[in-house]
Amino acid sequence: MTEPRDTEAGELAEEQAEPREPAKDTPATPTDFEGPRRQARREREERRAAQARATAIEQARREAKRRTMGKQGDETKRLGRGAVRGLKALMWSALVSVLVVGVGLLLYFTPIMSARDVVVTGLSVVTQEEVVASAAVRPGTPLLQIDTDSVAERVAEIRRVASARVQRQYPSTLRITVVERVPVVVKDYPDGPHLFDRDGVDFAIAPPPPGVPYLDADNPGPDDPPTRAALAVMTSLRPEVAVQVARVGAPSVAAITLQLIDGRQVVWGTTDRTEEKALKLAALLTQPGRTYDVSSPDLPTVK
Repeated sequence: MTEPRDTEAGELAEEQAEPREPAKDTPATPTDFEGPRRQARREREERRAAQARATAIEQARREAKRRTMGKQGDETKRLGRGAVRGLKALMWSALVSVLVVGVGLLLYFTPIMSARDVVVTGLSVVTQEEVVASAAVRPGTPLLQIDTDSVAERVAEIRRVASARVQRQYPSTLRITVVERVPVVVKDYPDGPHLFDRDGVDFAIAPPPPGVPYLDADNPGPDDPPTRAALAVMTSLRPEVAVQVARVGAPSVAAITLQLIDGRQVVWGTTDRTEEKALKLAALLTQPGRTYDVSSPDLPTVK
């Protein structure tokens, strides 16, 4: 607040009426020319300016404090909401885990989903009764208690079975898929003809199916090199050639020979470049002759 203008005019008149001291040798300062009233007014203005600065500083301090408290409050709210969400997620996870465990225990220990049916596929010579007996799965056993790998191993022990696969089919079926051994060659023994598959396994004593050639080898079996060489040759032949073979001679791995049904002979040699030899033989057999030599596939001959 400022004082009325008449007071300021009066102060100015008094200051002009005051006698001035004669000038001295030292320079005069601004306060030497102020009167008592002007000095009092200047002091009041300085006090007002100082008070205004103090008020501004206090307001700035309060504003800074208010902002800081607001940020802390927001962070507290965010942390609170995050903790609540985390707690809810943990509770839901625990609930789902309990439900899953409960359902698993229910299915494992009760006959709700048990093996009431056994389905066997891939059979040709082996009977379903033989497979079911080898599987040895008790009817009504919960599917989750059945070790499918162990069941497959028991089924594969059947001599005519090359491999077996066991699957659970909910709610109440056990599916067994069987791959039977296929005879590739046959060899005569005193007790009858023995059938050998492509791996050299002697899996059955039975009359050979039509088109299966006889094997001439000393010790046929999966660990006999000449037997493996003869089987490699037979499995590489094209179907129209394989059905013409009556006998396979395997005295050694380097002297494989084939005798065809019509009496023609094939000199095969070693198992090197077997696929190439098979292609060359299929072409040579279209030509007349008695002996077909593909032991050197670069120079096949017909005699």
